[in-house]
Amino acid sequence: QVQLVESGGGLVQAGDSLRLSCAASGRTFSSYAMGWFRQAPGKEREFVAAISWRGGSTYYADSVKGRFTISRDNDKNTVYLQMNSLKPEDTAVYYCARGAGPTVVTGIKYYAYWGQGTQVTVSS
Repeated sequence: QVQLVESGGGLVQAGDSLRLSCAASGRTFSSYAMGWFRQAPGKEREFVAAISWRGGSTYYADSVKGRFTISRDNDKNTVYLQMNSLKPEDTAVYYCARGAGPTVVTGIKYYAYWGQGTQVTVSS
């Protein structure tokens, strides 16, 4: 059973930074790509960033490119999302998810395991 637990969310002001963490259980963490998604109130869940199994490839949504950085530590079974220059429109519940294989994918349908989410609120 794969369990993903996000942490690091909170209330910040526009322009501030936050780092989200996602700790994964199980021995297969390093074999899979990982992704971050977010869902704002009244909106569909959307892709934010993804990283390949060894961290060699990353991919970002245009809305966060240049501000967010995804990384992973396979020794700690943890994936991170460093969020800089936060904007009010970044306000959402952020979810980490495990991909179906080792390579980066952006579609929600390719992610089978999800965390419970962590709230990020950015005030103007």
